[in-house]
Amino acid sequence: MTIALGQGTGPLKGIKVVEIAGIGPSPHACMILADLGADVIRIERPGGQLLTGGSHDFLNRGRPSVALNLKDPAAVETVLQLVEDADVLIEGMRPGVTERMGIGPEDCLARNPKLVYGRMTGWGQTGPWSQVAGHDMNYIAITGTLHGLGQVPGKPQFPTNLVGDFGGGSTYLVIGILAALLESKVSGQGQVIDAAIVDGTANLNAMTAAFLAGGGFKEQRATNLLDGGAPYYDIYETSDGKHMSVGALEPQFYEVLVDLLEIREVAPDRFDASKADELRAILTEKFGSRTQAEWCAVFDGTDACVAPILPITEAFEHPHMKAREVFVEHHGLMQPQPAPRFSRTGATLSSPPAPGAGAHTREALAAWGIDGVDALVESGAAVQVD
Repeated sequence: MTIALGQGTGPLKGIKVVEIAGIGPSPHACMILADLGADVIRIERPGGQLLTGGSHDFLNRGRPSVALNLKDPAAVETVLQLVEDADVLIEGMRPGVTERMGIGPEDCLARNPKLVYGRMTGWGQTGPWSQVAGHDMNYIAITGTLHGLGQVPGKPQFPTNLVGDFGGGSTYLVIGILAALLESKVSGQGQVIDAAIVDGTANLNAMTAAFLAGGGFKEQRATNLLDGGAPYYDIYETSDGKHMSVGALEPQFYEVLVDLLEIREVAPDRFDASKADELRAILTEKFGSRTQAEWCAVFDGTDACVAPILPITEAFEHPHMKAREVFVEHHGLMQPQPAPRFSRTGATLSSPPAPGAGAHTREALAAWGIDGVDALVESGAAVQVD
């Protein structure tokens, strides 16, 4: 990997980001920024992070890996020198950790008053649980979001770590960073972003809160319009043990559904709540009469709002996904393309994830203008992995 600044093709070309490596949402946010053209330098502890690393870790793609021992004052000073010429710093540690390390907001903003300092946590920088350990399902649990997930009345179902870490976490961190960068162009000042997964998840779930405020929402799973309570917005098993998603909410789309299923003569009024179980039974029997592939042939290209539920390996091969190149082979591995897409400054995948923490220490620090890199390596403040 050749390290050179300004090589990105996306709309963030020229933006410089210092990443203090973490796990989960903070590297995902940095992946997005790198995908969109920013120059991101990833600062890792020697030996790397738990649960991360290797050329398959797509969350770490698009940026060089530098290993610094941040217990060494010379390494801390190196980070502060990087900050002097950066637009953004991102860290995902517990509140107060970077302050104790000497790279907290005050330390960094003193070196660069225009810096946008992004902080990614689960509980937030304040509150009685701010210093407590937690993970995705814990964060979405106390926001009222996990309670409503799934179609099993007796137990909530959690969707891996998509809703919290990446939906309420990294997505909102990136939104905050982009907003703060725009504001800094006007004010000439940086600021600190307190991006908490609990905040973002609650905001992500605003529509549910609106339904509740409107008085028409029940806090029981599989009893509402969008949680499986409606037979025409649900999942049905096919004869080969696979599944189809059905989302025919609007009347015109439901009409297409019943026609293609050939159930118009037997389907009851879908707005008659007393007939919901009857309609669900008809849909269950009908979808169970053919394979998933057969139903895909029936519904392909129609407005019935029906799509197959695919494992990711089959998603790679779906005609629509292939036509848009949603997934591409990059350095021998299938992975998602950058998103969203831009008409003029299109983002492109660049370098693969580093094979190990510190794979680019010398070259990346030199590219960012740090002097005396060899001395840092010799002293142990920095580590180069060959």
